[in-house]
Amino acid sequence: MASTDMAIAQERRKAFGFVLPSILWTLAFFLVPFGFMVVMSLWARIGTKIVQTWSLDNYAAFFAKPHFLQGMVNSLEITLTVTVISVVLAYPLAWIIAHRVPERWQRAALIMAILPFWTSYVVRSYAWVLVLARTGVINQTLMGMGIIDDPLELASTRTATVIGFVHFFVMLLTLTIYANLKQLSPNYARAAADLGASPLQTFVHVILPLTVPGIMVGAFLTFVLCIGDYITPQILGGNNELVMPQIIMLQIGRRADFPTASALSILLMVIVTIVYVACARWLKLERA
Repeated sequence: MASTDMAIAQERRKAFGFVLPSILWTLAFFLVPFGFMVVMSLWARIGTKIVQTWSLDNYAAFFAKPHFLQGMVNSLEITLTVTVISVVLAYPLAWIIAHRVPERWQRAALIMAILPFWTSYVVRSYAWVLVLARTGVINQTLMGMGIIDDPLELASTRTATVIGFVHFFVMLLTLTIYANLKQLSPNYARAAADLGASPLQTFVHVILPLTVPGIMVGAFLTFVLCIGDYITPQILGGNNELVMPQIIMLQIGRRADFPTASALSILLMVIVTIVYVACARWLKLERA
């Protein structure tokens, strides 16, 4: 009995040894910086100095200053729009790859789908600038076909930001939904057909509910990456309609107001946490 307990204790020490590096990594590069950011958010920038005032004034400023609130609203509106559009476009693509493309070609189809991931994020954003500019491909094509007389204002708008985001996140959602679809047994559809369900009824009442976990995983990842992104709104949206990451960077780059930037960052993390809690049931189901 004693030898068994010693063996168990030894295995636990080995297991702890394996996870110790990841624990130290998380502690050093997430928990410690996050704790410092929380502390910094309670300080204040007075003049050119950061003073340890220990107050909630930076959080109160978020609700008192309209441009802070508007930045959060812009971020949420863009993120929700991108998430919904990406899901609507990704689901049919994932379905086609999983059920209409022959098995031997599915890997190649997935590789083609994820090609945007292999391109630099900045390069991809600037490529969309060239496509959406007044002298870009879209305007030149429409004007050449006689559909429009004057070029459309597509660049440096919310529309441009949404297009750039959707181009990237459709691929991410396609992967998560495809993986979920491939895990489903074809017997579900056969059983529904045997019970008299039409293909549409089978999809709505059987297939779609079973693939919700895959949709939610991809949607949550899309939400997290989109709401915290700075590059795409900066390049494609310009400074016409600021989102929270841009406002945070302005506090740091132009005002050196690290306390306010810390408070705004934490509020952004609170939003992400709320969304995670709302999606937790499906995320846990997917992990299971």
